Amino acid sequence: MMLTQSWIEQGWALLQLLSVVSVSHAEDLVCKRRGDHEYPQLSKDGDIMLGGIFYFHSSWKHREDAYIHKPFQLQCTSLHFRGFQFAQAMLFAIEEINNSTDLLPGISLGYMIYDACGSIARGVSIALALANGNEVTFAPSEAQCTRPAQVQAIMGETSSSPCMAISTVIGPFHIPLISHFATCACLSDKTKYPSFLRTIPSDYYQSRALAQLVKYFGWTWVGAIRTNDDYGNNGMATFIETAQQLGICLEYSVAVFRTGPPHKMKQIVDIIKASTSKVIVTFLSPMDLYMVIHELSLHNMTGYQWVGNEGWIFDSHTAALDKHHILDGAIGLSIPKAHVSGMREFMLDVKPLNSSSYDLFAEFWETLFSCKFKQSKSSAGNLTECTGHEDVTRVQNSFTDMSLMPIFYNIYKGVYAVAHALHNILSCNETCNNKVPLDPFTILQNIRKIWFKTKEGDEVYFNENGDPAAKYEIINWQPTENGIVEFVTVGLYDASLPADKQLKLQNKSLIWTQNSPQVPLSVCSEKCPPGTRKVLQKGKPVCCYDCLRCAEGEISNTTDSITCVRCDPESWSNERRDACVKKEAEFLSYEEIMGALLTAASLFGTCMTAVVAFIFFRYRQTPIVRANNSELSFLLLFSLTLCFLCSLTFIGRPSEWSCMLRHTAFGITFVLCISCVLGKTIVVLMAFRATLPGSDVMKWFGPAQQKLSVLGFTLIQVIICILWLSISPPFPFKNFQQFKDKIILECALGSAVGFWSVLGYIGLLAMLCFFLAFLARKLPDNFNEAKFITFSMLIFCAVWITFIPAYVSSPGKFSVAVEIFAILASSFGLLICIFIPKSYIILLKPEKNTKKNIMGKGAPKSL
Repeated sequence: MMLTQSWIEQGWALLQLLSVVSVSHAEDLVCKRRGDHEYPQLSKDGDIMLGGIFYFHSSWKHREDAYIHKPFQLQCTSLHFRGFQFAQAMLFAIEEINNSTDLLPGISLGYMIYDACGSIARGVSIALALANGNEVTFAPSEAQCTRPAQVQAIMGETSSSPCMAISTVIGPFHIPLISHFATCACLSDKTKYPSFLRTIPSDYYQSRALAQLVKYFGWTWVGAIRTNDDYGNNGMATFIETAQQLGICLEYSVAVFRTGPPHKMKQIVDIIKASTSKVIVTFLSPMDLYMVIHELSLHNMTGYQWVGNEGWIFDSHTAALDKHHILDGAIGLSIPKAHVSGMREFMLDVKPLNSSSYDLFAEFWETLFSCKFKQSKSSAGNLTECTGHEDVTRVQNSFTDMSLMPIFYNIYKGVYAVAHALHNILSCNETCNNKVPLDPFTILQNIRKIWFKTKEGDEVYFNENGDPAAKYEIINWQPTENGIVEFVTVGLYDASLPADKQLKLQNKSLIWTQNSPQVPLSVCSEKCPPGTRKVLQKGKPVCCYDCLRCAEGEISNTTDSITCVRCDPESWSNERRDACVKKEAEFLSYEEIMGALLTAASLFGTCMTAVVAFIFFRYRQTPIVRANNSELSFLLLFSLTLCFLCSLTFIGRPSEWSCMLRHTAFGITFVLCISCVLGKTIVVLMAFRATLPGSDVMKWFGPAQQKLSVLGFTLIQVIICILWLSISPPFPFKNFQQFKDKIILECALGSAVGFWSVLGYIGLLAMLCFFLAFLARKLPDNFNEAKFITFSMLIFCAVWITFIPAYVSSPGKFSVAVEIFAILASSFGLLICIFIPKSYIILLKPEKNTKKNIMGKGAPKSL
């Protein structure tokens, strides 16, 4: 199994630590330092000493250790101007404090600054040197092998992994380690790193902010690249956790390290090339990022939207190395801009560098001006000779670039935090109490409690984990016409605010990848529009799904809905399935054609009945009217009028009263009508029997008995209707079942027994009337009314027998129309069969309207 360089270096640091604290058996009576002597690159004496660990070089010469002799010291290479800038920022803060009369008056701060060369093992060795000195032998055999710490606090390191190793070593000594750029959230664990503090926010907040930024722009399908160290791995782990909570999916997540094998980088490029996501979220150091974009440029892979961490998003040096503009349009988080008056001028004055170490200064100066001193050991040729008086302000490179001023400001705040803690411990007012013993633990405790404002007005304090408040600027890379990238602040992120107000973008135009003004799209599946729901694709992340249209009666009115909601019973889904609309209420109305025709037929029947009644009244003294029991005829005509009119109660919106009226009015008027017809039929039969010798039947069925029979038959129906209305009356009912998209407004029967009792009673009387009329059809009268009654009853029974299946099978308002049609048809059948022939004789055949003709005997005629 291959080990990363970070693991190897941490192992070597552990060996060095063991070598420091171990004492050989032969020399166990003398305290001796194990390991090589460490010399500071920059130093100055003072009353209180501060340590600094930066990297003036970014790498070292490779060496092969045979483990047969003690390894040689690292030979540092690749001068790195950023380390010099960090050191200058620390020196500026110390110089400012030493010249202050308000902070630590009478106390001078000194410093010892070392070059860690980017090596974790070297950083640990330096930390031990700062903690316990460099003397070879410092105690007699009788004394303990302990001594006060050489420095009271250490500024550095720049990266998270070195800080973890150093803090693990010096943590038991309680020496404060204040980092300006180590952001790994793991360093907030005070059980592992009790003396670590920092002036830059934890990656816990940065990772969450990056996830919210990605979500803000609607990118749900992204790739991720991280540095394969504690900084990258921990930061990306928090990002992935937050991204999953926000519904963001990672297509891939790969790790790189600058010392990794070349084929590893080729594999990463192949993964990016095969991916469909267009957004790449990074947790990379600038050096690792450069390796990635260099490899991508070799394959001409552009068009990706980069989301950057604070490690490189505000680094002009990284922008200058991006020759192929792969990172153009990048967006990410940066430490808020800062300005410290006097710092830039101090940093460009390199006199402190010249005063401490000539070798380091010479290498720095030669690299800065591309020149060579006479006595230099540099092998570079064809270079101009260095004078040592060149003007630094005329140089344009990463040393004179002040784009990392927020990071320099972090170092500045860290030094001031130590100074304020010392100010409190020494009870400084006009002067400080020099006799107060100092120990790192007391200083550490006071640093955690400090709260002060810098001269720029910024608050400085630490929470219980040694972290500052988390605030970031959102930076957008906007290339200019001359090819230089401009870092434009387009928003802010403040973790101290409520969750919905933490991320705030300003009203500024953003530039995206390939100088596009449009926000790039990076999703696995397009958003599901309203009217559809998401269905996950089998075996793929939750961001990959299909959009299925909602079923009838269901809607989704939001984008990317996971479910469809069923409409309430009175509503139905529209065609787009994105809203519920009220169902159309269907009932037989007067406005529609069918309702109007039935209304006209009802009124026509009423008028026709009225005309017949007028004719009968006008000719009430004629034999044909008198011979057919005029009182029952007029009562029958009245009941037929009611039958025609009761059909109107079935038209219109059903209400509580109309539902009760339509069925009861229909039942009573039809019974009244049938009772009259039945009375007329009985009269015909009785009249024939009365003509037989010795018959006195008519005295038992005279006019009074006829009226009583009609009243009695009708009263029975009235009682049935009263019982029906009392027990369970009809009521208006909304039928949702018959049609999906319509509401059928109808009258529920209430009691089915009541309804069928009413119909059954009508049917019973109709059958009885038909039977009696059929018996009287061949009576020997010239004008035999029984024949017409038989015809009318035949029509009546036929209509109502066919009504039942037609009524049951008719949907919605058509069932009401069928019932109205049955009422009108049976009513017209009675009116036409019984009264039209008589009206015809009265009006057109008056010669037959005589008593002789009516009473004449003729041969019986068959039906």
